[in-house]
Amino acid sequence: MAMLLEDIVRSVELWLRLIKKPQPYVDPNLDPVLLVPGIAGSILKAVDKENGDKEERVWIRILAADYTCRTKLWSRFDPQTGRSVTLDPKRNIVVPEDRYGLHAIDVLDPDMIIGRDCVYYFHDMIVEMIKWGFQEGKTLFGFGYDFRQSNRLPETLERLAKKLESVYQASGGKKINIISHSMGGLLVKCFMSLHSDIFEKYVKNWIAIAAPFRGAPGYVTSTFLNGMSFVEGWEQNFFISKWSMHQLLIECPSIYELMACPHFHWQHLPVLEIWREKQDSDENSQIILESYSPEESIQIFKDALSSNTVNYDGEDIPLPFNLDILKWADETQKVLSHAKVPPGVKFYNIYGISLETPHTVCYGSAEVPVADLPELQFCEPKYICVDGDGTVPAESAKADGLNAEARVGVPGEHRGILSDHHLFRIVKHWLKADSDPFYNPINDYVILPTAFEVERHKESGLQFTSLKEEWEIISEEQDDHDNMVNRKPFVSSICISQAGDYQSSPAEACATVTVHPQSEGKQHVELNAVSVSVDA
Repeated sequence: MAMLLEDIVRSVELWLRLIKKPQPYVDPNLDPVLLVPGIAGSILKAVDKENGDKEERVWIRILAADYTCRTKLWSRFDPQTGRSVTLDPKRNIVVPEDRYGLHAIDVLDPDMIIGRDCVYYFHDMIVEMIKWGFQEGKTLFGFGYDFRQSNRLPETLERLAKKLESVYQASGGKKINIISHSMGGLLVKCFMSLHSDIFEKYVKNWIAIAAPFRGAPGYVTSTFLNGMSFVEGWEQNFFISKWSMHQLLIECPSIYELMACPHFHWQHLPVLEIWREKQDSDENSQIILESYSPEESIQIFKDALSSNTVNYDGEDIPLPFNLDILKWADETQKVLSHAKVPPGVKFYNIYGISLETPHTVCYGSAEVPVADLPELQFCEPKYICVDGDGTVPAESAKADGLNAEARVGVPGEHRGILSDHHLFRIVKHWLKADSDPFYNPINDYVILPTAFEVERHKESGLQFTSLKEEWEIISEEQDDHDNMVNRKPFVSSICISQAGDYQSSPAEACATVTVHPQSEGKQHVELNAVSVSVDA
């Protein structure tokens, strides 16, 4: 169904000459771009402390992934330094700097061949930006980092300061456009708060994509209690288990910094719900649903993880909910709350919408209540969802607390949004990439997208999707005022269908294209489409 609508949109765009593939070239007039990924978005390598030439990629990898995570990545938090220190005393964790930092944030497992797109991070965006005229090492750079660490860790912020300076110099003294994704937005915001002078000196624009500015409550709650999976589908069978990820992340300050912001006025407060069996004063058993606010949930995490341990190199190591990290994360929230966009810097916010996003987490049921809190680690959570990108609620991503030039919602999944062609259009416009294919230099006109809406609903076993998109053709062609009164909009329709098979359901899509007469150098084009498919 979604593919049928995509086919229609692309057909109309082709007709409008919107997606004429440009010849690869380098545009020397572009300002440099620095890409900053989110959590789990950087390749990490374990380097032997004695033999620096001996290194091994530990994130991401498919082969021996779980064993490598347990032996090379598991860590303990040091409250004196604020760092998570790897349990392996013989190795340091580093981020590769190949391809000017882009290698670490492009394809996270370069050795993977089948199903490779599941480990794409900025890959599609890098490919797209090169088409626009950006050049690696001249106008396109990446900043990978150890995502286990706090977003305000001095060591990471010092690396970012040096990176900004090196990008500035490599581009001939041009100010930088930062594009961050997910938790990378918190890292950039911490840097902007603590080093506003450096930020103002080197940065021109900052575009934050899917940033959890007020946290990712549902995602973090289930991560604390059950772990998380970085990839889905069949590849998950070869990747790090949720349990191993749980033991890794329980000692990562970055996860604690993604907890629901305690001082934010949520439209719908995210809570932790647990079905419990209680005894009343007469010792009669009754099943009740308990609800805990974000602050109250901390005691539940403490109780549920009180006996959590891992065995490393023959030694049992306790890994409870870490109150030292929580204290550190509280200070990070204060740093984030004081951030302001410096004069001369423009901030833009893109957030994901149209997907059910976990917000409130519920364990147990009226039929099968939770007996003891440590059992939560082995319970399957249920979610009450809100609008967002599947990971970060739109409400959180929109609430940046900054002076923004624009905030735009784009339908898309949290990581998949980095491959979305509508997002590419928006980013390209904000970057002022002169090689924009919306511009036709021969006929001297520009075609700009002006609106995009999509709605979905299910009814009687069918899935309905409606889409509306609008463009404006702007040209210097003079209007014929004598004939304008007699002009009427041009209307055309198109229908396509898909026969169902063992892999897909039958579907049909219809669309109407309306081209309005030109007025004052502008011509309006509308696309309205609807598709219907059997809900599988």
